[in-house]
Formats: sequence, C-alpha cells, structure tokens
Amino acid sequence: MLRGMIRAYQLVIRPVIGANCRFTPSCSHYARDALARHGAWHGGIMSAWRILRCNPWNAGGYDPVPATRRGDRSCRCIHNPE
Repeated sequence: MLRGMIRAYQLVIRPVIGANCRFTPSCSHYARDALARHGAWHGGIMSAWRILRCNPWNAGGYDPVPATRRGDRSCRCIHNPE
C-alpha cells in the first residue's frame, strides 16, 4: 500500500508540482528504496525524516538509503564480522 501511494505521487502529483527535491535520489525514490530495504516501520521513519529535511534551509545533495540502519548489529559482512 505504501509503495502504491509513492508510485501514485510519482505519476500524478509530481508532474503537476515539478521536481523540486533538494536531494539525489529524489525523496520519493528514497522512500521506495527505504521501504524495500528496511520494511514499512523503519523505512517509513527514514522516509519521513528525509522529507522533513527536504526544505529550503538544507543544502541537500547526494543521500542514498543506507544498507543497514545506524546501530544495527545484524550486518554479517566482511567488514563487520561477528
């Protein structure tokens, strides 16, 4: 349902108001990726925080979705063996 709402925004609302996001990737693409990687709860919180930061007082820039959440100890990769 959340992904559908994001897609509806991308197809219906964004063409009307224009692409005004200060970040790369755009906030809607960030939200879609955050939901896919981190689930509805954490991905939704990450998306909301990103949208709150997308304002005239923030410089913006490149801000991809992190592979793991800050403080998440569940990563079992080469750089963080447990």
